[in-house]
Amino acid sequence: MPAAPTQSVLAVSLGDPAGVGPELIAAAWRLREAEELPPFFVVGGAEILAAAAAVGGHDLPIVRISGTDGAEASFAGALPVLDLPDALNLAYTPGSPNPEGAALALASLTLATRMALSGAASGLVTGPVAKSLLAEVGFAFPGQTEFLGSACDLPADDAVMMLAGPQLRTVPLTVHCALADVPGLLTAELICRRARITAAALQRDFWIANPRLAVAALNPHAGEGGKFGDEETRIMAPAIAALRAEGLDVTGPHPADALFAARARPTYDAALCMYHDQALIPLKTLDFDAGVNVTLGLPIIRTSPDHGTAFDIAGKGVADPGAMIAAIRMAGEMAARRLATTA
Repeated sequence: MPAAPTQSVLAVSLGDPAGVGPELIAAAWRLREAEELPPFFVVGGAEILAAAAAVGGHDLPIVRISGTDGAEASFAGALPVLDLPDALNLAYTPGSPNPEGAALALASLTLATRMALSGAASGLVTGPVAKSLLAEVGFAFPGQTEFLGSACDLPADDAVMMLAGPQLRTVPLTVHCALADVPGLLTAELICRRARITAAALQRDFWIANPRLAVAALNPHAGEGGKFGDEETRIMAPAIAALRAEGLDVTGPHPADALFAARARPTYDAALCMYHDQALIPLKTLDFDAGVNVTLGLPIIRTSPDHGTAFDIAGKGVADPGAMIAAIRMAGEMAARRLATTA
């Protein structure tokens, strides 16, 4: 179990330094007052952050810190950065990723996670990374969600990804796998386990007293009575019945082509989706610049902007900081709710 937070400041990992992460972090600090953001510090990349801000025509005052003591007090006048030796001589090369940058991203993620687990930070916000590049420097996980689950010593299915925006929350039950593998991975046990984790997290971190969960069907027309597939009757219906017997407000399986319509969204607090794109396409369509990736089920708080490294626009000053700002704000709100609950 992690230690109770001793600081009310968030740790932010840099992400891939050749992506949009550094400029978005710099922009979030610049807009901290207007957006009423909680204090945060960045792990690694002081010079990279300053260079990324300069590309957009902004000066970024930075204070280097060796620990979190003083980070909150410094935040009003400068961005606190806990530097890493690997970052000191690394040039800012937006749009041109390299193994050295991936190694820095991994080192930043590792230390930021450790600080959240130790209680030195009240939560963790992760910058976007390139998974293929991380794999080249020894990252053995499909994504940051799985890394965090392992860091927290959780079973594989207990770190649950939720995408949250102003208009929608979705949870993919299977994530980083081939679409052809999805039917074989779906089980009633998986649906029940992730539904319970989602409901508990909505209660704890979002203060939704009685969460309403809608289960999306896998097949067109929810299988049309078995004509287009039997996963709905064979797997989903028994899982939903079991969850309802436990007292959870779970409905479905709902045809996915209608579940995300404007008239349907107010009827549930989160939609449980069967695969990655079923969850992410509607979220990104509705809330691309305000979408947040939240990891549920962890003993620590973790959020991230719901977009990737965007190497193609990195360093051009056109990346929208909205999702990074939303991720920082959400992490701060979740931390405040946990503190209020335990106080």
